[in-house]
Amino acid sequence: MPISLPNLSTSTAPFPSLLPSHHSPFDLPFSFALRPPPLTAAASGDRCRALAAKKPGFLSVIDRAMAEEEEYRRARAEVCRKGVDVEGYFIEGVSVGGHETCVVVPSLNAAFDIGRCPPRAVHQYFLFITHAHIDHIGGLPLYLAIRGLYSLKPPTVFVPPCIKEEVEKLLEIHRTMSQTELELELVALDVGETYEIRNDVVVRPFRTHHVIPSQGYVIYSVRNKLRKQYAHLKGTQIKKLKLSGVEITDTKLSPEVAYSGETMSDFIHEPQNADALRAKILITEATFLDEENDIEHAREHGHMHFFEVMEHAQWFRNKAVLLTHFSSRYKLEDIRQAISKLQPKLSPKVVALTEGFKSNYS
Repeated sequence: MPISLPNLSTSTAPFPSLLPSHHSPFDLPFSFALRPPPLTAAASGDRCRALAAKKPGFLSVIDRAMAEEEEYRRARAEVCRKGVDVEGYFIEGVSVGGHETCVVVPSLNAAFDIGRCPPRAVHQYFLFITHAHIDHIGGLPLYLAIRGLYSLKPPTVFVPPCIKEEVEKLLEIHRTMSQTELELELVALDVGETYEIRNDVVVRPFRTHHVIPSQGYVIYSVRNKLRKQYAHLKGTQIKKLKLSGVEITDTKLSPEVAYSGETMSDFIHEPQNADALRAKILITEATFLDEENDIEHAREHGHMHFFEVMEHAQWFRNKAVLLTHFSSRYKLEDIRQAISKLQPKLSPKVVALTEGFKSNYS
């Protein structure tokens, strides 16, 4: 339901109810000799290559073979990996430029865009559509039909107001052709409006810049904080004030997850988009990675180039940036190499959503 939050301020305070708790470390009552920790695949591969460079002859050939085997295993692990864990959230999905995009955050019961409706999206109750390109909205009728098949509660689907009427027409055509209900609550949520997802979570769209009308979304945690003028009162006095109808708390919002969808880099410079750039996690795009497809080419198609992410690094105040929507021309190794170049320039942790991409070893 759309809501009004009159006494609202934002905060970067942690939001424990959305995030899993962590066990505290403990000390053992005895001591023993510890073996050094096992090497990661990357470290093991680096060691093998270093040894291969030093050893001549037959042993060098063996070491090179071992290094290549490690690289192969590492690439295969990347291909098989489903989703990423970042800042307390597990995020999964598929985002291949021009083919399909659907990003799922299970702890929020939410999917951003629907692509071809990957199976893991079906059980998410909230769906946020950024724009009407077929690789982002094409799976909507299937999403609704499968939820109906499983007798799941009709979902709440958010769309930019400018496409609501067309979405309704699209669904009516599918209802007529398939003779199924395709039940949902369709919400036209505009930039700057606030919608309560649950009593401790709200969402607001923000403006993005694509070749057709588009918008991103910021998910906020909600906390009610007692106003300073009542901090000295006892519990019984506060309760009495509350029952009498006095507003005793201020509502504070903390941006948790921001999702831009497809956009040019222009959204970074708009002051009203500040919350997207300070959310714990920003999920955004980097369609092109190389000089062959330069920034001008990216902008012509309404996209952000990887070089622009590097150029605007100082504006990202997030704890983590998840890059998506790479062009299908790239392999896993291209994406991994790009991330390794970007990370030293960005203070947030940088990760990539790479499901659906092939490896040189595939």
